[in-house]
Amino acid sequence: MRTRFKTCILAALGAVTVAAPALAQADYPNRVVKIVNPYVAGSTTDLLARGLATGLSSRLGQQFIIENKAGAGGAIGTAQVVRSDPDGYNLLFAPALVLSVYPQARADTGYTPDSLLPVCQTFTNAMALAVRPDSPIKSIADLVKAAKEKPGVLNYGHQGPLTIPHLAMEEFLQAAAIDIKDIPFRGEPLVLTDLLGGRLDVASIVLGSAQGRQDIRVIGIFAETRHPAFPDVPTVKEQGHDVSPASFGGLLAPAGTPAPILAKLANACAGAAKDEIYQTTATRAAQPPDYYADAAGFRQRLQRDIQNKERVIKRVTAKPQ
Repeated sequence: MRTRFKTCILAALGAVTVAAPALAQADYPNRVVKIVNPYVAGSTTDLLARGLATGLSSRLGQQFIIENKAGAGGAIGTAQVVRSDPDGYNLLFAPALVLSVYPQARADTGYTPDSLLPVCQTFTNAMALAVRPDSPIKSIADLVKAAKEKPGVLNYGHQGPLTIPHLAMEEFLQAAAIDIKDIPFRGEPLVLTDLLGGRLDVASIVLGSAQGRQDIRVIGIFAETRHPAFPDVPTVKEQGHDVSPASFGGLLAPAGTPAPILAKLANACAGAAKDEIYQTTATRAAQPPDYYADAAGFRQRLQRDIQNKERVIKRVTAKPQ
């Protein structure tokens, strides 16, 4: 009798143990959810993250808060989320480069491209080349001609090593077979300051940074088609160079996060990304109409990006400093 009683107790405890995680998943979220943005407050990704958090909160009935954890181009905040419990309460809002670039280019990230799972893509930023309004360079053809006439004399600025504006320009230089000196900065505002001050010949920037500005001239956009916010600016591809890298990203969760929680987040994200508050922020950030993709589409694009970036990273890391 005692043995049978003990067996029943153990079976009951086992049932509770199995049921607890399932109950937690069904009840998700039952407390505040933190979304880490691995960049400074006020950045484009920060504003988009806050817009998305508002929509997620309204749909899932719990507060989604943004924590800015900047450093190492986004790798520090990303690593923090990777190390967190995969329970859906610590998420990441970041561009794909934190997975497609940094683990390949750096040995100190502490994570791999498989350390995070795509939940939904909610932004895609085109890159662009910009000059001063008084610059004699008025097109990509002018830039290529000037670079070939003065190899290594022209310079370009970008927001930092291994960022997408940096890699986009390096991919273009390789395609055009030209040499333009690379000058890194700590952020895009400093790039534009030096461009306007005459210390840079050209700047490789996120297209959204040119939105509403009359003090710079965009001469080419890295995209497959023209951007609706800049209909008169031809793509770099239109101008003879098949280069169209973009910075895309969205919401990610640590590997191991239960499928029911991922599904809840994905469903809420699909609606939140189309809310008026998010769409307004996306428009101001020069987002194209097709900025959203579900988890499957986000995953496929990320896998392609990892393969594409490998070749560009090899070129950049092989260049003499």
